[in-house]
Amino acid sequence: MLFAATRAPTGSNRQPFRFVVLTDGPKAREVKALIGGAARRVWTGKRASDGYDRGSGAVDDSPKARMARAMEYYTDHFESAPVLVLPCLVRYREATSFEGASIFPACQNLLLAARALGYGGVLTGFHAMVEDEVRSLLGVPDGVFIAATITIGRPAGGHGPVRRRPIAELVYEDAWDQPAPWAVDPPGTRHTKAGPPKP
Repeated sequence: MLFAATRAPTGSNRQPFRFVVLTDGPKAREVKALIGGAARRVWTGKRASDGYDRGSGAVDDSPKARMARAMEYYTDHFESAPVLVLPCLVRYREATSFEGASIFPACQNLLLAARALGYGGVLTGFHAMVEDEVRSLLGVPDGVFIAATITIGRPAGGHGPVRRRPIAELVYEDAWDQPAPWAVDPPGTRHTKAGPPKP
């Protein structure tokens, strides 16, 4: 998985990414506990502000209710994730809005490789709430951007094809909101009902 991550493209091919991998050592347990606490605080706030328990969220088998249960389980059991990866970017110039182009392709490669091998991976920003403590514990120097929190482990439940919105709702041709007649999902694609209301 990490080999795939390190093959990702970066600006000027500098490979400014580094990966701090935490499994079950003393520092790993401490960092997982810190980030797990942050994850629960973030999820509690999001659950309330986004109304996960209202409307369709009150219907037990709705996509919204299923998502809420999955997030609740994920944050409640954050510390038991077998692997926690902190992808980092060693900055070599002032931060820009485009610097993610030199770290997020590596994160995507890591997640794709995990899935190909039968593992699940989740990318979040939960570390941000406790970043100072995490930096201190792990000795992450100034000038290094901790870009994400990625947990990796065996998925609970099924791990089949994902369901997303139809490609025709997401791809435009020539101008904003202009349908692309060639944007057609492969036969048998299953779609989600979740997401923003359709116009």
